[in-house]
Amino acid sequence: MRRIGSYNSTMEYFENRRERAEKRVKELKGFYRHIKVFIIINGLFYLLKSGVLYSVLPNGFPTEAYYFSWVNVHVVIWLLILGVHTLYIFRAKLPFLKKWEERQIQKYLDKENNETKKYR
Repeated sequence: MRRIGSYNSTMEYFENRRERAEKRVKELKGFYRHIKVFIIINGLFYLLKSGVLYSVLPNGFPTEAYYFSWVNVHVVIWLLILGVHTLYIFRAKLPFLKKWEERQIQKYLDKENNETKKYR
């Protein structure tokens, strides 16, 4: 009986590892997609702002420089969002976050151990 139980727990362990790996790959794909969309959209905005795309604009479309002043703000805001996304995706690679996480886990484990010692 014990072997079957350990076999099941081993299988569950490997299934959990696979699920975590699949989740990680999905997160990375989303991050890379975010970068691609950022480059394409903001590249088009800067081409539009610089005047390269004026020939494809419909007649009457405003081409004054002040009309495109929002492009810089848009890029800065999107870069901030992309930065947050980067921190989230690579959170395991940042040592200070990893150390903080380990300290918090240890703190809760110690707290739980102290509470269980009270009742012994």
